[in-house]
Amino acid sequence: MFEIYNKKLEDLKSASHFRAVSEFERKEGKYIYVNGKRLLNLSSNNYLNFADNEEITKEFLDTVGYKYTFGSASARLLTGTLPVYNELENIITSLFNTEKTLLFNSGYHANVGINSAIADSGDVIFSDKLNHASIIDGMQLSKGKFFRYRHNDMESLEKLILRERENYKNAIIVSESVFSMDGDIADLKKLVELKKKYNCILVVDEAHAFGVFGEQGLGVCEEFGIIQDVDLIMGTFGKAIGSMGAFATGRKVLIEYLTNKARSFIFSTSLPPIDIAFSKWIIENKLPQTYAKRMRMLNLAKQMNSESQIIPVIVGENDKTVKLSEILFQNGYFTLPIRPPTVPQGTSRLRLSLTADIVEDDLTKLKEVILNYM
Repeated sequence: MFEIYNKKLEDLKSASHFRAVSEFERKEGKYIYVNGKRLLNLSSNNYLNFADNEEITKEFLDTVGYKYTFGSASARLLTGTLPVYNELENIITSLFNTEKTLLFNSGYHANVGINSAIADSGDVIFSDKLNHASIIDGMQLSKGKFFRYRHNDMESLEKLILRERENYKNAIIVSESVFSMDGDIADLKKLVELKKKYNCILVVDEAHAFGVFGEQGLGVCEEFGIIQDVDLIMGTFGKAIGSMGAFATGRKVLIEYLTNKARSFIFSTSLPPIDIAFSKWIIENKLPQTYAKRMRMLNLAKQMNSESQIIPVIVGENDKTVKLSEILFQNGYFTLPIRPPTVPQGTSRLRLSLTADIVEDDLTKLKEVILNYM
């Protein structure tokens, strides 16, 4: 009965595709400890170092005391909504100056819920070829049709829209702002232009930009001054904010529609109140103080030829990528190999992820090792 699975696992191992869950002793600021070895952590989304931060955790708990529990035991539409949930949603709505906000349990829940619900039969989604797997999964679960345009290629997108738009009722354009595996930034101003020109709905995933870009840390849409032109913005709390969960904010009609139709929202037990309270506390009390260190982090990324804090080092072959990861490990750097299906075949890479505490001197040896290997 299980032979087929054993065979598939052996195939994964022979192709250097096999994955296993790793256990770490502890995380401490920009470092991670593995088997007693201290390594610079370049595989984290903890961009502002709020997660695993004992001082931050203590300050939060000293502030809130025992007010919030560690479980909700109910979906939001049943008994899983306490005042703190609505308070966080209202804060997000106020910051973005949008009409309404809805919390989700994770970025994956949000993207699956949004993209499976928003396109019904007779509708179409136009999605960037390199959009996150959660967006793809959501589109596949929807009743609508979807097309994937060449990555960040606005000419490719417009040709698709010209060919297909008239065949459908509603058309939705979906893109990440900062692409999670490539670190480049979408041409959001052009997406706004195409959305208006062809009467489309625009959805932007700011998972890796919320808490990093923009004067207030709201993301690339804030940076470009286009928040009001985007119909739905998704952001997460599990990356720069150092907590857990996600949100969708934008037009009231879309948020209310998701509340009634997004299955990942309707059928999930809501996040623990303590997590919601922590996200709210960070956004209110800590995020406003991060502008200088966010800019330092992004300037360091520019020195490494990246538009964002995510720096791809594309090696190509799986085995060579795994080998480079091992060499860097021996040199004091923790950076895991990224392989298909996370990235396209033949583009296996290391995804170097900067955090705000990393400085230029931390990366000197790393660059030397990579250049010698490549």
